[in-house]
Amino acid sequence: MTQTLKTETAKKVATYDLQGKNNGFLIELFKDGEKTTAYLTCATPRAFKGYHLHRVRAARYVCIKGKMKIIVYVDGKREEYILDGTTPTRLFIPKNVPTGLENIGTEDAWLINYPDPPYDPSLVDEQVDFTEEECESSEYLKRI
Repeated sequence: MTQTLKTETAKKVATYDLQGKNNGFLIELFKDGEKTTAYLTCATPRAFKGYHLHRVRAARYVCIKGKMKIIVYVDGKREEYILDGTTPTRLFIPKNVPTGLENIGTEDAWLINYPDPPYDPSLVDEQVDFTEEECESSEYLKRI
């Protein structure tokens, strides 16, 4: 039985912080129709991405290169996790948890996310952005 090989374009987009400064990029690794089931996010050295939460989907992070600090706010309390590409560890983040990603290394950091359920571009209000001040004051709890 002969199998057909094919290539597909993987969408890559530049990402920016709240001040409009480039902080890396995102690549859709795998799609199921219109939904993204896995993607890679790259943060440049010392870059920060966030804060945001997802109303519908959880995140599953694995750092495969560099070192990332993952900052989350759970029930109004700040928690931090270090993910390092030299010792891959999975971090599960439930929906409605504000999350920030900070590259704390000296090289680009790569993080793979397997969102659950997959990212659906038709859900336009599913992601909510916050400032650190809103997270620290628990103001975000009023918007979820």
